[in-house]
Amino acid sequence: MTDYFEVHERDGAARVGELRLADSRTTPGLVDDLLEDAGSLWSSDRELPEGDESKLTVLPHRAFPGGTADEVQESFAVDYPDVDYPSVAVVSSDHVETQGTDAYAVSDVQSITGHGAALVEAVVTVRESIPADTALLFSGVATPRNVALLAYAGVDLFDATAAVVKGTEGRYLTTDEAYFLEDLAELPCSCPACQQPREEFTREDCAEHNRYALESELGIVRRRIREGRLRDYIEGQARHDQWLTAAMRELDGQWGYLEERTPILRDAQITAATEDTMRRVEIQRYADRVTTRYRNRFANPLVLVPCSAAKPYSESQSHRQFHDVIQWRAHLVSMTSPIGVVPQELETTYPAQHYDTVVTGRWSEDETEFVSEVLHRYLERNADTYPYIVAHVPDEGYRDIVERVEASWDGDEKLDITYTVPEGGHPTDDEALSNLGEALSGELKYSKREREHNTVRAIADYLLGDGAGDELFEDVQTTSRYPKIQVRDRDDTQLATMVPQYGTLSFTLEGARRWVDSDVPVKRVEIDGFVPHGSVLAPGVVDADENIRVGDEVVIEGPNAFAVGRAEMFGREMAESTRGVACEVRHVEET
Repeated sequence: MTDYFEVHERDGAARVGELRLADSRTTPGLVDDLLEDAGSLWSSDRELPEGDESKLTVLPHRAFPGGTADEVQESFAVDYPDVDYPSVAVVSSDHVETQGTDAYAVSDVQSITGHGAALVEAVVTVRESIPADTALLFSGVATPRNVALLAYAGVDLFDATAAVVKGTEGRYLTTDEAYFLEDLAELPCSCPACQQPREEFTREDCAEHNRYALESELGIVRRRIREGRLRDYIEGQARHDQWLTAAMRELDGQWGYLEERTPILRDAQITAATEDTMRRVEIQRYADRVTTRYRNRFANPLVLVPCSAAKPYSESQSHRQFHDVIQWRAHLVSMTSPIGVVPQELETTYPAQHYDTVVTGRWSEDETEFVSEVLHRYLERNADTYPYIVAHVPDEGYRDIVERVEASWDGDEKLDITYTVPEGGHPTDDEALSNLGEALSGELKYSKREREHNTVRAIADYLLGDGAGDELFEDVQTTSRYPKIQVRDRDDTQLATMVPQYGTLSFTLEGARRWVDSDVPVKRVEIDGFVPHGSVLAPGVVDADENIRVGDEVVIEGPNAFAVGRAEMFGREMAESTRGVACEVRHVEET
């Protein structure tokens, strides 16, 4: 039997997949022809026996052939010999039961569309209740303006019903507005339906245009998912409708749902153009891990500095000037919006070197509050490890944040903070740099080995949990040169390598064994009795740690193999899925 739905790319809850039927189509996408072939969306052409109401509203099997486990279909055939097996089940958002089908359509979608909180609650409830490798269908609601947000929330399949109906009613749809046809002096589109004089443009043409506009928007959504940049697009697109903005923000509040599905690293740069960026999972996760897992290991003072446009910060001109003065006599922590605070050891760790922000020289209250909170939490955990603190920051924004934290501090001892930038001055001014050097006078330098060793341990803490760095890498040596650090044990056996592109660690088999033998929680993928080469497919996964996120280092174990690699699905998805690549294998050994 041919599986009909397989996820190929993921961007948070949004997925690009392949729907395999007689032909092949890509999702998120339209399935109008399949629904027309199936008949009515909302009821089967046959009724099931009384007492099985949960299965009454299903699409006939011919709509979506294939993809369902043979044993499920066989069981259904025994129970209901006169009923076509349902490959798409219709469920209510407040009552979802797994039907063993390949896709699920939400029956009450019309009533929840237009209400941000209701929409998000419905999508999250359904998605959390059905297997990860099944598709979610919303019928009768997709328009060019809302389909990007719906896909971002986790909807895979749509029809053009709403867009076409609005066209026959004389509503001309675009990604930002729905215009009355009679109000348009000219047609703001170059699709095939709009290639005629305005006076000859009919409502039927309008319906055709609306479908083209919807298909075009879905193409943009798929491209953005592949690039890992759908959220950047949503932050602008959702502004065109208040309920879409509300839905985006409601979705940000669903931390468990989004965090599980959001990778820990990606190539795409985060565009911090709105204050909604601070609510992104990647930003909140980084701030949380820095303030709950990171532990300063230097005995030197703390120097707080502003961020830079260049990434990583240490390669910027301003930070080079700071380093020329500091000369490894202090621990550098950068303050930035929207990230929060960035210890020097984690300056390459995603997303610290993967964002760009709008620079105006003025901080909003939301930015000030967020960075103040993160700095406060960072100091609650680490202030007692520093002999004193130097704030080498300008007046605008940065100093306000430090002073706000200082004023609200309720620790056992008052924060000892020295400000080195004169009022109205800049951190790279000669006087400011001279003040910085004087503040650190008499401090001893820490060694290159100490810096690299602490970097490796800090990254391990960030990736694997509080204390992981000391547990795994207390007795190691580092070779090569930052940021391409290699970690070796005392016998010169390589355990891991730092990956500069993402600021993560890549384990060898020996490093993976050390991880398994330690007390650090292992992100383990249990597989069947085969030896994986290149990748592990989901059907071969027996079980997986639920804490695994896309991009995580994972240990792969089975009766015949021990391997290490990187996750391509989150843990629950690996355990539930019947298709797709679960993880990529870097090193493997037959056992």
